[in-house]
Amino acid sequence: MPYGYNGKILHVDLTNRTLTVEEPPEAFYRKYLGGSAMGMHYILRDMPRGADPLGPENVLTLFAGVSTGAAISGQSRLNANAKSPISGGIGDSQSGGFFPAELKFAGFDGIVVKGRSPKPVYLSILNGEPELRDAAHLIGKLSGEVDDILHKEIDPKAEILQHGIGAENGVLYSSLVSMSNRHNGRTGMGLVMASKNLKAVVVRGTKKPAIFDPKALTALNRIGPKALPENGDMDGLAKYGTAVVVMFNNTIGTLPTRNYNEAQFESCEPISGEKMAETVLKERDTCYACIVRCKRVVEIKDGPYKVDPRYGGAEYETLGTFGSYCGVSDLAAVSLANQICNEYAVDTIACGATIAFAMECYEKGIITKEQTGGVELKFGNAEAMLEVLRQIVTASTPLGRILGQGSTRAAEAWGNGADECLITVKGAEAPAHMPQAKRSLALIYAVNPFGADHQSSEHDPYYEEGIGDFNLNRLKQIGLGSPQPAYSLTDEKVRFAYESEVFYSMMDSAELCQFVYGPTWTLYDGEDTAKMIRAVTGWDITLDELMQVGRRRLNLFRVFNAREGLGRKDDKLPKKFFKQLQGTGPTAGFALTHEEVDHAIDHYYHLAGWTTDGVPTRDTLKQHDVEWAAEYLPG
Repeated sequence: MPYGYNGKILHVDLTNRTLTVEEPPEAFYRKYLGGSAMGMHYILRDMPRGADPLGPENVLTLFAGVSTGAAISGQSRLNANAKSPISGGIGDSQSGGFFPAELKFAGFDGIVVKGRSPKPVYLSILNGEPELRDAAHLIGKLSGEVDDILHKEIDPKAEILQHGIGAENGVLYSSLVSMSNRHNGRTGMGLVMASKNLKAVVVRGTKKPAIFDPKALTALNRIGPKALPENGDMDGLAKYGTAVVVMFNNTIGTLPTRNYNEAQFESCEPISGEKMAETVLKERDTCYACIVRCKRVVEIKDGPYKVDPRYGGAEYETLGTFGSYCGVSDLAAVSLANQICNEYAVDTIACGATIAFAMECYEKGIITKEQTGGVELKFGNAEAMLEVLRQIVTASTPLGRILGQGSTRAAEAWGNGADECLITVKGAEAPAHMPQAKRSLALIYAVNPFGADHQSSEHDPYYEEGIGDFNLNRLKQIGLGSPQPAYSLTDEKVRFAYESEVFYSMMDSAELCQFVYGPTWTLYDGEDTAKMIRAVTGWDITLDELMQVGRRRLNLFRVFNAREGLGRKDDKLPKKFFKQLQGTGPTAGFALTHEEVDHAIDHYYHLAGWTTDGVPTRDTLKQHDVEWAAEYLPG
């Protein structure tokens, strides 16, 4: 058994109700580390080409990583992967909290789920002993209610990962949620798990995987408390959570406003992290063994929008999508929207952005008041935003059912120019970071295998002229040392996008928090990451070897997508991103051009070693030691 791992992977066949334990060799663990790189090994191997994302043939993988459960910040992460019902390509999603570490303590490094149960069940894993149990009594319950029932049924200290009522009602962008507020969101993994009649996974254990060099790990861990207050980015994250960037992004003109038509929100201050801390913040929460404590917990006892602290608090993306995207400046209303999404387990980015899309369609006359059921669905109308959200999660009205399928499918249903209002890539709504100004992010939004994503690469300001030595010296560890002009999309910026994407891809295999480990501003840099994994495993692993794991993951993703019919035709941005931003501020009038994006995609494919259609070649797969995946290439 390798250090840092249990050496066991649980295979669950829901159709046949079988539970099988696999014990892979140590070389397998070193090759993939965990997370989605490891999950892709099973998805490509065990899922047939053309499988229905909501059929029993889809394979759902849940994997922790090499250091999950170790006594250091930023390691309690879980990756969920399956074929996405949103894109028809790969679905990928990460979450934090305490479930990932508890999965390790319960005796397993990951879970591979196949088939479909004839009736609702949940999987319990207690100190290495897996069991399928009846879940009929959990159907129709809010996430907090499910937690309460299973804590009483199993163990008050058990950790629970579940799909919610949103998935039971067919909401396309349903999440998996743990602690009633930590999501595997974005790509519909909740709906996939619901389609399998698997309501939840409950884990509890007391055995921690052995660490090769505990003293070295402790020494690295002690750096954190000293480095945190000295790092401005990290200190702000600790004090105000991800909401710290609301005001900053607004100042530089990158806060999406009124469905991405503008880049500054005149009423952003009331929904900022600073205002949250002054008013509704109850406490700062954390993930297992992490000192950063970036998670918000809010409570509102008075007024029309009461909020329960058990459902956490809004992250930056949620403040963006339900706030500035919708033109809503009421922090209590946005906090309640966050709670409803957590109660029903739906993705806040997709849900808020879909409502903002519908608001623009309504204001432009693309849809009528008759189609909204009488709701005055205008930007700035907080009550209308909440009403439509309730209709979505309960699937109780025609409008709610249409918007529950996401904005791309709603645009197809409505026609009448609705596609002009979309901000989607591969069916996924864009998060609250604007590619018109962060132009290498525009490239990543286009080529990312599972749609527009803000946590798949480093953002442009960290590789633009004027960046400080602290960040630049870290980037030099991965061969990046030539900052580029602001707002540019040069070939060097494309290389920055690709290499930093490889780094982030590695973190989503090692299962490391991107707020703690990273190539620039975080608590630990690339060399620290290698040092930490050496301490955990005893392997003589280097940063270069870790980057290779990141490349393996990206290549396996692209092989899967190519097998399922996705290619360059799907690596495209919405029309809205090529139109000039309205309003005022430093980015007013900004727009992408098709020429620069097309050139960037060409250069990106070249750097990755892929064809002009974005498909890995056999030589590239061999170079990255995943030649076995070539048999799944089309043609």
